[in-house]
Amino acid sequence: MANDFSTGKVSRHILSQAVPLAVAQLVLLLYNVVDRIYIGHLSGTDSLALTGVGLAFPLVTLIAAFTSLFGSGGAAVFAIARGARQEERAAKLMGTSAALLAGASVILMAVCYLFREPILYLFGASDASYVYADAYLKIYLLGTLFSMMATGLNGFINAQGFPKIGMLTTMIGAILNLILDPVFIFALHMGVAGAALATVISQFVSAVWVFRFLTGPRTLYKLSRKYFRVVPSMAKEICAVGASGFIMQATNCLVQVVCNAQLQIWGGDLYVGIMTVTNSIREVLSLAVLGIASGAQPVMGYNYGARKYHRVRESIRFTAMIGTAYTIIAWLAVIALPRQLVGILVLSSCPCSLPVSPFFRAWALPDGPSPFHC
Repeated sequence: MANDFSTGKVSRHILSQAVPLAVAQLVLLLYNVVDRIYIGHLSGTDSLALTGVGLAFPLVTLIAAFTSLFGSGGAAVFAIARGARQEERAAKLMGTSAALLAGASVILMAVCYLFREPILYLFGASDASYVYADAYLKIYLLGTLFSMMATGLNGFINAQGFPKIGMLTTMIGAILNLILDPVFIFALHMGVAGAALATVISQFVSAVWVFRFLTGPRTLYKLSRKYFRVVPSMAKEICAVGASGFIMQATNCLVQVVCNAQLQIWGGDLYVGIMTVTNSIREVLSLAVLGIASGAQPVMGYNYGARKYHRVRESIRFTAMIGTAYTIIAWLAVIALPRQLVGILVLSSCPCSLPVSPFFRAWALPDGPSPFHC
């Protein structure tokens, strides 16, 4: 069988998958981080624009949670079916996952769009920051279908052993986003709405790329209308496997909501903006681990389906070893370079006037020339 993960060195298979996927994860995050960098440089907003985007981010995380539930869960079960040589079952699983992603995206978009005002105030918006959060979110939500389909179905490209194609899915969208952001935000004077529009267009292009590959001649399993429907028994399997990722993302969303709400009470919009920057740094540094885990998933699933359990255990050991080593290095980087990391996103702010705690000032803003414009 093409792209057989049951032979050869497990570590080589994982790395061959993980490296392009880690790059893809990094590029995918650029959708949000680049928006925040440009928004952080908007003049005349007093950091409220960045705060507004931060308030919208828990909903973005919630959408990612459902994408993980149906996309990552489906890709994992799909990989097991591939390893077991269950060709038709694998095709049906991909069709079921695609139908679940499409249905969930429409529901999430409708609910979040209709109730975005009470949701944003629940998330910690003030009257001043709500204007920016609403301007960003009401456009961003229109791309929910594109976002969920592109990200969720991209896992099936990787699970078939085409990680470089999967990497291109996100690279194409991110490069387009990088080009469109300054055009819409600054040249056309659209502000945060321009950042959201650039992201939606980029996600649309990524979704088209995914569909063209999964329906084209190179794919091992075609996404066809015949299987584009929810099979209840398969949907149950997909949700069971994807539940862990969903819970992690959903609780992350809840933590962000609680933090933003409390920070709004005790520090106002400025503190919520600081949390936005901190979350961005955390996401960037966690990308390599996500890439390793994503690269190991199809390898482990395939070998599990092929009943080669010793290779599954070897995959787990290798992934844990690499992941642990990286997280230690990333932690040391945060401790050593906090000021530089914070400065990437808030170059337009002046920390000298920020009413932050002495601990934060000592940790993130040590004495010396400031990277910020004062």
